[in-house]
Amino acid sequence: MSGHILVLGGARSGKTGFAERLAMRAGETPLYLATAQALDAEMRDRVKLHQQQRHKRFATLEEPLALAEALRTSAEKHDVILVDCLTLWISNLLGTNHNVAAAVDELIEALRSIDDTRVILVSNEVGMGIVPDNPLARMFRDLAGAAHQRLAEICGEVHFVVAGLPMTLKGPRLTESEIAPTEG
Repeated sequence: MSGHILVLGGARSGKTGFAERLAMRAGETPLYLATAQALDAEMRDRVKLHQQQRHKRFATLEEPLALAEALRTSAEKHDVILVDCLTLWISNLLGTNHNVAAAVDELIEALRSIDDTRVILVSNEVGMGIVPDNPLARMFRDLAGAAHQRLAEICGEVHFVVAGLPMTLKGPRLTESEIAPTEG
């Protein structure tokens, strides 16, 4: 089992803020590996807001597709890497006709090869709502769910965030001081 962490939650659940706090406490040279692509004005605004709210100690790398390769390369320079987020990465892969299952295999292989750097993976839990009404949305939900299960298996910790409150699903239970906001 690895020291890597999987953080799941719904949209606007507080999962990214929680993951950022974990990263700030986990290392001295944190990297924020962003998978988002700012393809329209609304997404550009979201990205800008995320950047403004992010702790200033984070270095930032944007990589929408080659996540495994970016992790391997970045682990040479950073002691903690926060990946935000896997569901956007899966969307990017689907949108460019990549094989998502093969990309998840590559991601898991990369995570297993990274020992001295903690990787914190953030992802949206999309399987708790209604069954999507179209095949593409159902395929996305199924691929995300399968990826989450495989990643949860290899990560040492798994947390689920609801209303800004993390619940530990796997690994040691966190103390109040470990989940409190960090200085800025």
